[in-house]
Amino acid sequence: MTHHTRTRPALSVEFFPPKTPQGAERLRVVRHELYALKPEFCSVTFGAGGSTQEGTLNTVQEIIHEGHEGVAHYSCVGATAASAHAHLSRLAAMGVRRIVALRGDLPSGFGSSGEFTYAKDLVAFAVREFPGVFHIEVAAYPETHPQARTYQADLKAFVDKVHAGANSAITQYFFSAQSYFRFVEDVSTHSVNIPIVPGLMPITNSSQLLRFSDACGAEVPRWIRQRLESLGDDQASIKAFGLDVMSRLCEELQAGGVPGIHFYSLNHSEAILGICDNLGWR
Repeated sequence: MTHHTRTRPALSVEFFPPKTPQGAERLRVVRHELYALKPEFCSVTFGAGGSTQEGTLNTVQEIIHEGHEGVAHYSCVGATAASAHAHLSRLAAMGVRRIVALRGDLPSGFGSSGEFTYAKDLVAFAVREFPGVFHIEVAAYPETHPQARTYQADLKAFVDKVHAGANSAITQYFFSAQSYFRFVEDVSTHSVNIPIVPGLMPITNSSQLLRFSDACGAEVPRWIRQRLESLGDDQASIKAFGLDVMSRLCEELQAGGVPGIHFYSLNHSEAILGICDNLGWR
């Protein structure tokens, strides 16, 4: 691949809270491997159940202790103003200075979602109750949120989150740089100019990728699907193909001047390090 002297974009990485002591131990190893990339921050996803919330907080705390910026996701589904205030207070006390504010997935059978209907309500609450404490990240969907009625309705929902006080955004993963750049352009016509960082999911496992993508509305281009199908269970070839696809996508995004790149690690380091090596970003 061609190496440009263009400065590499700021990198950040997402983890999920491990479910077992072995998982926690493995994640420590993975984190230290990824710290070599000098990520701007490491975020940890938030499960709606109580046990996973503790897992999120413990993992964020470890990242902070390891000398890196730990960022906590917070989903407001089912939260009350009191529970949200308590949770955000706890994050602030831990030294968390950046949060990812999400609505979160509605549990099945939930008609409503507590006192916060949308992520914008959580953003407005955090800004009002904790002025100046948190840098607030929100989610962006270049290919439309699966529950949105239309692309335009989804765009408006995003603009509303920004007007509520979001500081920057991370996108759902995608494989078409075009859809990302189109989204950024459409957003800018609404006089929104916060950084919108592309979120990227390395391709390492074909069935998992297709399952995730169907669930979250990320478009897997037909040529990628066909190539993955043709590779069958050949893990080594799938990884090599994924590395090539993602390296090219990163190159295209970098050439377009993105404000950063956020990797969905799925608690693995190998693919991310491979992409960064390919691009001379180490």
